[in-house]
Formats: sequence, C-alpha cells, structure tokens
Amino acid sequence: MSKAFTREQDADDDDALPAEQQLPKSSKNYLTPAGWQRMKDELYHLVHRERPEIVNIVSWAASNGDRSENGDYLYGKKRMREIDRRIRFLTKRLEIAEVVHSAGRDSEQIFFGATVTLLRGDGQEQTVAIVGVDEIDLPRNRISWISPLARTLLKAREGDTVVLRGPEGDEDIEILEVQYLALD
Repeated sequence: MSKAFTREQDADDDDALPAEQQLPKSSKNYLTPAGWQRMKDELYHLVHRERPEIVNIVSWAASNGDRSENGDYLYGKKRMREIDRRIRFLTKRLEIAEVVHSAGRDSEQIFFGATVTLLRGDGQEQTVAIVGVDEIDLPRNRISWISPLARTLLKAREGDTVVLRGPEGDEDIEILEVQYLALD
C-alpha cells in the first residue's frame, strides 16, 4: 500500500506529549481558573483569527497555479495542519477539564492549587504552585500535580517533613508555608 494512504499518528495523542504533560489514564484534567481561561482564549484565537488568515493565504497561493513549488501554499498547508492539530488537542483537553477553584482556601494541608514554600534538603528555600499538566511553567515555579515533587507534597501539612524519592536518592523536604493564592 502506498504511504499516501496511511494515516499518520496525530501529535495530539497523549502518547506524543512529553511525560510531564501526559494525563494519567482515566484521570481528570484539573485546571486552575486562569489556566482554563488561557486554554479557552488560545482556542478562540486559533479558530477565529489564525486559521482564517492561513485559509486565505492558502487559497490565494493555490490560485497562483503550480502548487508543487509554491512556498506560500506548502507552508500554509503545513501551518494549517499544525493549527488543526492544536485545535483538536485543546478541544479534547477542555472537554475533560475540571476547574478547581482553590484561591482563598483556608487550609494548612496541601491540595491542587496550593502555593507551597518549602526548605529543600540542600538548605535552599523554594516556592512552588501545584497546577494542572497543561499549566506547567518551571521558570515561574508552577509544577504539575502529577510531578514527583507534587505527589510527595499532596496531603501533607504546613510544618511536616516529607521524603522525596528521586534518582539521586532521598531528599528531606520541610514544608514551611501553605497558601491558596489566585494564580494568574
């Protein structure tokens, strides 16, 4: 059979994502309200702005004749496939999303949405926020609720010491403060 008639695996399958962005099987896609809004805004932008612009470019390029060496046409078609793939991904993730409103919660126990200040085993203080897999932002210390550190912290309380088991060995982590802030 010709390769032209075989289906390529979509890059929107969870298996094609980096491990830290894959949802556990039969798990909900927990999101903060800000993360949900960002995904919804991106989807709106792709559907109502970016895709129509690319469709116009591809249509114009196709009307110029020979498509085999038409850079605008070839690039436009490629970009349209990327946009369509991202639209499918965002639509699927938003369909299974469960928005967790945790801002203002009064608890010393760590759950999804918590901002935790901790003392690492090497003596460094670190503050992390536990967010959804689609909201990971390591430069801003936003970690996924399924990351090893977050799983170690979940359900622990302010003042507790937990043990993070990692490839370099065990690390004692002291929980200094738990807050539930509105994340942007």
